[in-house]
Amino acid sequence: MTTPSHVPVLLDRVVALVAPALERPGAVFVDATLGLGGHSEAVLDRCPQARLVGVDRDPHALDLAGARLAPYEGRTTFMHAVYDEIPDVLEELGIEAADGILFDLGVSSMQLDVRERGFAYAEDAPLDMRMDDTEGPTAADVLNTYPAADLARILRSYGEEKFSRQIARAIVKARETEPFTDSARLVDLLRDTIPAPARRTGGHPAKRTFQALRIEVNDELGALRRAIPAAIDSIGVGGRVVVMSYHSLEDRLVKQAFAAGTTSRVPHDLPVVPAGFEPPLRSLTRGAEQASEAEIEQNPRAASVRLRAVERVNTNRPDKNRGVTAA
Repeated sequence: MTTPSHVPVLLDRVVALVAPALERPGAVFVDATLGLGGHSEAVLDRCPQARLVGVDRDPHALDLAGARLAPYEGRTTFMHAVYDEIPDVLEELGIEAADGILFDLGVSSMQLDVRERGFAYAEDAPLDMRMDDTEGPTAADVLNTYPAADLARILRSYGEEKFSRQIARAIVKARETEPFTDSARLVDLLRDTIPAPARRTGGHPAKRTFQALRIEVNDELGALRRAIPAAIDSIGVGGRVVVMSYHSLEDRLVKQAFAAGTTSRVPHDLPVVPAGFEPPLRSLTRGAEQASEAEIEQNPRAASVRLRAVERVNTNRPDKNRGVTAA
């Protein structure tokens, strides 16, 4: 099996954002997408009073990160779970509230670099794409069983693929002859189906289809839609949630969830915001922050990152201030 590599994206910025919330003894930092543990290692080093709860749906990641973070034994707990299960994880561990939660979304360096996982389209590999390869349907299962209408829907919705219907029809026709098992055959089909002018722009012609399949196999957007509000509810006053997204579909969900918690919904003509109806969150970033040109040159995977962060400033809930009317 290929040995994975790992260069954490926006490492210094992430540490700077979460560190102020982790300066008390026993502060809890939840890395909701532990991966190979690069961000967690830096946080544990910078915040000696904090403990880590490392969460990942990929058991291989937990093993590798556990070995990397062995010097911090006694301050680390590793949990095999999906990030929308954070409230359950904290309850199981007897933790009332977290002080910092980090999401580094999308496919990890480890999953991309290990050919056998089937996430990359640059070389032939089994069409797996499961972040937890111990359960659930694979990308091959999706390709070989979904009706054309459903294939077109996920390609359009999750990959923003303009030629979703043509590709779906081509997949259904091709699988009648032979089921899909490996990525090379799918890449060849995409090259043959997408018109030549479109293939010359927008990067590799398989990029959007592979993204769509990965999101569908792992229910990434569904899990994220549940996870961000759950994370906000899981932090105490002074706690912070930091999210790094890598495509517009993820970033849009994060932006909407954070906006719900940072915006007052009382009428604008009220002279003051009534007590108990102040927004529960404040933004720590202006819009979405991006990686510098220098970092992108060193780590090309940082090119598409969008970082957003919020801090809880009171115990109000984001939806509590609905329904207030002016006198």
